[in-house]
Amino acid sequence: MVVGVGVVELMIHDSSSLKSKRQVIRSILGRVRSKFDLSIAEVDAQDKWQLSKLGFAVVSNEGGHAHRMLETIIGYVENLHLAEVINANIEIIHY
Repeated sequence: MVVGVGVVELMIHDSSSLKSKRQVIRSILGRVRSKFDLSIAEVDAQDKWQLSKLGFAVVSNEGGHAHRMLETIIGYVENLHLAEVINANIEIIHY
């Protein structure tokens, strides 16, 4: 079993309040969940109105497949153009 873990740090330039940030984050989370079968959540910077950190995970039987899935998800978040991806990390864990 292979678990792929991804973390994406986002800058939400158009956000002027926590309420507007939450709307953007909810939209991103909903779109990613509906397109991919994975777990995703905001994991840090909840009190910052222009920054967010999303964590997500996939399970696979092959490390290469898990890595490609995570890269695809990061690209999808970038292509939504709702927030700027300022950092992204991928980790593959083999069990």
